[in-house]
Amino acid sequence: MMYRPLLAGMALVLALGGCASIRDSRVNPFNWFGQSSEVATLTPDGGWTTQLDNRALAAEISDMAVERYPGGAIIRAAGIMPTQGWWDAELVAQNEGRPLDGVLTYEFRVAAPRTQTRVSTPQSRTVSAGLRITDRRLDGVRTIVVRGAQNARSVRR
Repeated sequence: MMYRPLLAGMALVLALGGCASIRDSRVNPFNWFGQSSEVATLTPDGGWTTQLDNRALAAEISDMAVERYPGGAIIRAAGIMPTQGWWDAELVAQNEGRPLDGVLTYEFRVAAPRTQTRVSTPQSRTVSAGLRITDRRLDGVRTIVVRGAQNARSVRR
């Protein structure tokens, strides 16, 4: 009876001794993926210099307002587009968001519809965008301008 555990232990030792060949084989799940390595990317050597914005300027700026709130202001603008379905509206700061001669300028950018859309009424073609700016950014600003493709609207202090 004492021989059975001894035989089982000896068989286990012999089986584990053969594991050296399994360690390097494809049967071992730890060998399924190799070591990581660096791969080439499509990034230019100097990196990307500018971020392209393929959105169009809003056709016509129909409304613009600057509403005060504690700590800053909200710039709100509405633009009428040539057709329905325009989306992703944003007021994009010019001059890196700094005023130039007391004028803070924004462009009203909107993404075009992905499919052909109807013209319909001006109300159905109106797109709105807003932007919050702080009192610190408003220091020295006398005029805020929102530009579109056909016109621009401004608000003075």
